[in-house]
Amino acid sequence: MTANGIAATDWLERSTVDAAVFARWPDYRVTLLATDAVDQSTLEAVAAQLFDEAHRRARAAGDEVLSHVAKWRDAYLDFGVKPRVGRPSVDALLRRAAGEQGLPRINPLVDLYNAISMCHAVPIGGEDLDHYEGTARLLLASGGEPFHTSANGEPVVDHPDAGEPVWVDDLGVTCRRWNWRQTSRTAISAVTTRAAFIIDSLEAPDHHGADAAAAHLVSLIPGLRARTISGVTTC
Repeated sequence: MTANGIAATDWLERSTVDAAVFARWPDYRVTLLATDAVDQSTLEAVAAQLFDEAHRRARAAGDEVLSHVAKWRDAYLDFGVKPRVGRPSVDALLRRAAGEQGLPRINPLVDLYNAISMCHAVPIGGEDLDHYEGTARLLLASGGEPFHTSANGEPVVDHPDAGEPVWVDDLGVTCRRWNWRQTSRTAISAVTTRAAFIIDSLEAPDHHGADAAAAHLVSLIPGLRARTISGVTTC
């Protein structure tokens, strides 16, 4: 552990996916990436460039539904969530980016991983390791886990549905519905210097989009290390 939160190497090596997730979605694979040192000021220019490029691609694609996005829609339907209720993160990003107003800029690190998510059509989540407690675990929710979020600008504690795939740490849910909405507690901010990323994939067998997205992040963030977890092997 570091003075605040968990060290990047420990987070990578000890994070897990519950066997029940693989039993239900055997094509699933996750790539985890983490670093204990990132300087967001060095990412401003490339993040802005990629952010604009992702918007151009989304607008050019229009209403086209990419095959990997369609697989995520099917997975959401499988655990009872229709598109009008909640969408996989990459689906929501692409739809908003294709619209007239597009996506708002947040900070260099979030803009960067959102842009890479859209460019490679895979869900990517970002975590501030200084606010993470313990390792990441993907499991099927019992329904009682706390999820810290906001409603009407006020902090609230919500709970996932029973059987819903959720990422959790020692304090509760860090992301609901696999990759739909992240907790405010661990979200990356403008002052984040220790970060982790979660790239979800159902694009079996080669997981091309996830591999390309991970390589893209590694090429831009010095010191970023990666690990993949699947139902077949862990490396």
